[in-house]
Amino acid sequence: MEEHKPVISTCEQDQHVVAAAQHILKALAASKNVSSDLRKTLLDVETQLSQLSAISIVNERKGRGIKQLENRLKCVEDKVTMWVANPSMTWDSSPNECSDYLKLVGEIQTLIQSLESFSVVNDNWRQKELLERAYAVLQDAMSRLERELDHILVEHKQFFEPECMSFNSKMDMAYDESFRAVEDEQVNEVRRSTGSGQSETNIVDLMNPAVLEYLKSIANVMFHSKYHQEFSQVFISSRRDALADYFVILKMEKLSIEDVLKLEWQCLNHEIKKWIRAMKIIVQVYLVSEKRLCKHILGDFGSFYQCCFSEISQSFMLLLLNFGEAVAMGTHTPERMFRLLDMHEVLEHVSVDVDILFFEEVGAFVRGEFHKLQTSIGDTIKSTFLAFRNAIATNHSKIPFPQGGVHHVTKYVMNYIMTLVEYGDTLNHLLVEECSTDPAGYKPEASGLSLSPMAFYFRSIATALESNLSNKSKLYKDLALQHIFMMNNIRYMVQKVKCSDLSHFFGDFWLRQHTAEYQRDARCYERVTWGPILCMLKDENLPNCVSHRTLEKSCKKFCNAFREVYRTQTGWCVQDCELREDLQISVSQKVVLAYGSYTGRNSSNIADKYIKYTVEDLQSYILDLFQGSPKSLQQRN
Repeated sequence: MEEHKPVISTCEQDQHVVAAAQHILKALAASKNVSSDLRKTLLDVETQLSQLSAISIVNERKGRGIKQLENRLKCVEDKVTMWVANPSMTWDSSPNECSDYLKLVGEIQTLIQSLESFSVVNDNWRQKELLERAYAVLQDAMSRLERELDHILVEHKQFFEPECMSFNSKMDMAYDESFRAVEDEQVNEVRRSTGSGQSETNIVDLMNPAVLEYLKSIANVMFHSKYHQEFSQVFISSRRDALADYFVILKMEKLSIEDVLKLEWQCLNHEIKKWIRAMKIIVQVYLVSEKRLCKHILGDFGSFYQCCFSEISQSFMLLLLNFGEAVAMGTHTPERMFRLLDMHEVLEHVSVDVDILFFEEVGAFVRGEFHKLQTSIGDTIKSTFLAFRNAIATNHSKIPFPQGGVHHVTKYVMNYIMTLVEYGDTLNHLLVEECSTDPAGYKPEASGLSLSPMAFYFRSIATALESNLSNKSKLYKDLALQHIFMMNNIRYMVQKVKCSDLSHFFGDFWLRQHTAEYQRDARCYERVTWGPILCMLKDENLPNCVSHRTLEKSCKKFCNAFREVYRTQTGWCVQDCELREDLQISVSQKVVLAYGSYTGRNSSNIADKYIKYTVEDLQSYILDLFQGSPKSLQQRN
């Protein structure tokens, strides 16, 4: 049987020849018959042969290494091709497959590093070819990983119901009246809990927690493969779409500044309410949670997560801020100021969160725009508030208010400032600078009462209202009705202050002063109306020797005058029941007493037919006065 001889490689044969040549050269160099120059030459040749032998060995080994890397690359190529061809997503299969795929990508990275470390002179073209193949495989693997990333981000995003989030607030005011019409019951006050002004962040899971570690692993693999830009594009795009979807859930439309300025107040008021709610939820819940998500996945790569968060959130924050700026730019009547105050308070409420969310350099623009809006809304509130005081002073009338009742301007103003009390902290902060330059002269200590900026302006508004009412009262030709009008309106102001938190701003001195004022108008009314009539019943106005005819004539004149007052003043209106009853009692005490005394003293001298009314009749008729329903007394024969 023929023996199999071991196969000897060409490299090994060459090494044997070189070794033999080295042996001969060493032997010759050791001969004593060789000159020193020749011996040196022989030794140099022997050294060169040694180096060639070593290089040959290294190249042989590298050649074997390249071959091994090529085999590994072929295996990886086949696996990646299989993964890429699979239409189903890895995460949907099993966590083990996810892990296997990421290991496969890691193997590609290792292969590339190994190939880059080789420096084969003769086979340099082969090394380049393998590197190109390895990078192509990595490209395919990354493309597949991008699809995987996008799929997970879309399929496993989570939202939260806005209704489940609760925030502190002051009042939801629906104050949409104007100077032309307002009633107490039209001031719709829906109480809610008083706001603390402190940050109230709520963190929720915007992604299924089960996929977070896998997302983080994908980020690590793609960043280490220098595909961080591709990862960022997919991540930012997907998270932007998620935020856009949440804006739809919040029913927030993308309105331009021009769109906002064109809105009718009813629609704008509705949009502002939605904006206030959205600002709280987006800043204090969604973006806080979004930044936590970015940091969890990308926190190992320095400030990269901050850049991604800024890219995701900036356009949506600017959308909210542009709406606010458009509102601030519009023209505002006083009754719209409550919505501006609501907007300012929500901005103040979330300002700390905005500063924290966008404290980095990449967030400086959003942070700056936010604080610019705060200032803009504040300036609009101040100008609107000051315009309100001026509007009161310039609210002129050409015809007297019917029945001498409480003017709708009085109701409007008092209900308006009573509602503003709920925004005391905000207004005090905004108006403190205005007070120092106000021509009315702000004195922090007045009448022994510590005067806040709001108290100063409330009193200033009340003074403007009193002056306006005084001018309106002069439209009445009847002096008595002028006093009834002023009595009604000042009494209304006093009651509004006395029975609300306005008392803290006006103080006891103001209340005493204005109580005395409307009581003085009541006395003036009695003097103007009843003074001349009661004079008809005074004996001292008659001659000493008075005839029956004269007494009867005086009694008749009184009855005619009373009938005229009854006809006129039953149509006048004193809405305040207590005030009306007090006035009726006061009139009754004077008139009935004088009439009863007069007819009693002169009963024997006045025929019954001249005594038109009994004392009881007068008492009953006086109760008909100031009811706002004109009546007449039938003339008795």
